[in-house]
Amino acid sequence: MEIYQAIILGIVQGLTELLPISSSAHLALIPTIFNWNIPDSFDVALHFGTLLAIGIFFFKDWIDLIIGGYKKVIKKEDSVNGRMFWYIVAATIPGGIIGFILDKYAEEILTKPLIIAIALIVMGIILYVVDKKSSTKTEYENMTFKQTFLIGLSQALAFIPGVSRSGVTMTAGRAMGVSRESAAKYSFMLSAPIVFAATVFKLGDFIEYFTIASATGIIAFVLGVAFSFIVGILVIKFLLEYLKKGSFKVFAIYRVIIGLLVIAWIIL
Repeated sequence: MEIYQAIILGIVQGLTELLPISSSAHLALIPTIFNWNIPDSFDVALHFGTLLAIGIFFFKDWIDLIIGGYKKVIKKEDSVNGRMFWYIVAATIPGGIIGFILDKYAEEILTKPLIIAIALIVMGIILYVVDKKSSTKTEYENMTFKQTFLIGLSQALAFIPGVSRSGVTMTAGRAMGVSRESAAKYSFMLSAPIVFAATVFKLGDFIEYFTIASATGIIAFVLGVAFSFIVGILVIKFLLEYLKKGSFKVFAIYRVIIGLLVIAWIIL
């Protein structure tokens, strides 16, 4: 893996993981199109970069959630943070289990460019229609267990490259009347536990890579994660601000265009 490849993929990860346009699709397509030889563990490492971005950007929120969750169980104190902490825990379980079971299947079968292109287009259309038709009834602090759990369940579909974890969870949130900004924030918070678990699960692969990689390979690896983190921070700030007035239309259109371009590349 060359340094420039790692930097490009780090930037791509920071942009596409947090916007509803599918990082898995982009990280699968770019090396395929340009014939890059990228280590399998690098994908998870890049996700760790955006995980750090979520952790640091929402650092105070995470502290408040953890304290609230503790007080709800130990001191029986009810609060928004207490409820949301346990909502996130409960919502993480189904997506995590299904994703873990189907992960190997996705790697072997669903990473084909045509499948990715179709998933980009179909999910783009669904995102546009749902966002356009849905009314805003619920803000983040008023989300119910049913809403949060169903959003968590929806992220199980993210095992299909091109669907997008953030895309499907934001779409599910909008379908249940959650505001755009709140759907995005909850999507970010919900992704953290599963990405953290995937990072821990792949820890052995990281250690093996650093054992056998050249100095250039190690520098490339670290720079990719760093760029993923930096771009991720900027994207979170941008999206939350943008969604106060904007819609998901531009992202839906982008998905369809990229999907069509990939199909054209396959045909030609």
